[in-house]
Amino acid sequence: MLELQHLCKSFGGVRATNDVSLTFADGSLSAIIGPNGAGKSTLFNLLTGALRPDSGRILLDGRDLVGLTRGAIVRRGIGRAFQVASIFPSLTVEETMRAAVAADRRRHFLLHRRFPLAETREKAESVLDMLGLADQRHRRAATLSHGDQKLLDVALALVLDPKVLLLDEPTAGMGPEERWQMIERVHDLWQRQRMTVVFIEHDMDIVFKIAPHIVVLCYGRVLAAGTPDAIRADEAVIAAYLGTAVDTDTGTATAAA
Repeated sequence: MLELQHLCKSFGGVRATNDVSLTFADGSLSAIIGPNGAGKSTLFNLLTGALRPDSGRILLDGRDLVGLTRGAIVRRGIGRAFQVASIFPSLTVEETMRAAVAADRRRHFLLHRRFPLAETREKAESVLDMLGLADQRHRRAATLSHGDQKLLDVALALVLDPKVLLLDEPTAGMGPEERWQMIERVHDLWQRQRMTVVFIEHDMDIVFKIAPHIVVLCYGRVLAAGTPDAIRADEAVIAAYLGTAVDTDTGTATAAA
């Protein structure tokens, strides 16, 4: 279980994260939403050790992660895929995955082997199959579509066997069809692996369709947290979107008159 207890983080006089307390159960799927500047990315940066909180605790299975290095946090079980895919553009998909597996196992010398160890190949192949990238294994990462580059970034996080997978706007920059393909892959991954998945998303159609649990941030605080039905009906949430209303049947966001 991932628990956030009274997390605070300020930049100058701005409280980017303001007394945030949340619990994400093992195997849960949660969306984090909120206006621009609500503190969503700051929260992810705190969880992964890119930032250190001014106060508060981050507990994974009861062990505090605050103060650990990024590498140590990854080894404890927090994986992250970024809004802008973090890949190795000159490597093929297969080489990229092998590099990640080898680095995770502290076997950097494997990168220079013509015939990598079977366990390295099998781990990389398993993740590529899971995300539908196996048929692209010989393509250079730079030549992949935007959506497949983001899937490869997710794959790099998955080879580390995370307990918690953080996805920072997995559909950003995609067209409608590619966006839904991506989120269906994410949902299928969650159903198959049953790891804890937390994702930031601005597309309310996607959020209300697949997320059983939704957290709404506003000005660094938790404005609301609960089921899609509870969030749809929350007047404070509607007001936080500057007059945007949410259709109670479909979850579709529309501008209020």
